[in-house]
Amino acid sequence: MIEVGSVLVHEDVVANNFVCNLNKCKGACCLEGDSGAPLNHDELQILKDIYPKVKPYMTAKGIATIEAEGTHVTDFEGDYTTPCVDTNKECAYVTWENGITKCAIEKAYEAGDISWQKPISCHLYPIRITAYPEFDVLNYDRWSICSPACAFGDELKVRVHEFLKGPLTRKYGETWYRELEDAVAHM
Repeated sequence: MIEVGSVLVHEDVVANNFVCNLNKCKGACCLEGDSGAPLNHDELQILKDIYPKVKPYMTAKGIATIEAEGTHVTDFEGDYTTPCVDTNKECAYVTWENGITKCAIEKAYEAGDISWQKPISCHLYPIRITAYPEFDVLNYDRWSICSPACAFGDELKVRVHEFLKGPLTRKYGETWYRELEDAVAHM
């Protein structure tokens, strides 16, 4: 583990290559899994507040799911997540462009309708955060649907933490990210 401030970063985050390749995977991470995207407690109110501005970008099924279940749910493990269409299908906030999943929240952000990009767990994927009271642990979540991203990362020689510089900076700040880069350079 690499310690940067109050964050422990697993070596896999800085040693493995990864660049999303939506043309190959079609955004499968928004469709597959046991539940929706993990949410932090502070994101719950944000989702409620932005929903009216995100709704125009959503599919009819996504809207019906949110109207029935709310802007977030509690999953089988007791964690907050985004709701899924038909219980265990795509995230309710998924929209489609040319057969590729997109995030309706991010579409509203890109259009300037909201100032919040999307849940941090989505923005940081394939990094997953395990939060403890005094520190966070960042792990690289390997999933077979992301093999095109691994291959693309290998081709471009871009490591996970480099690909996720923007989301990591959003979560922990520019100074933290520079400290991570310094730690990696001295490994």
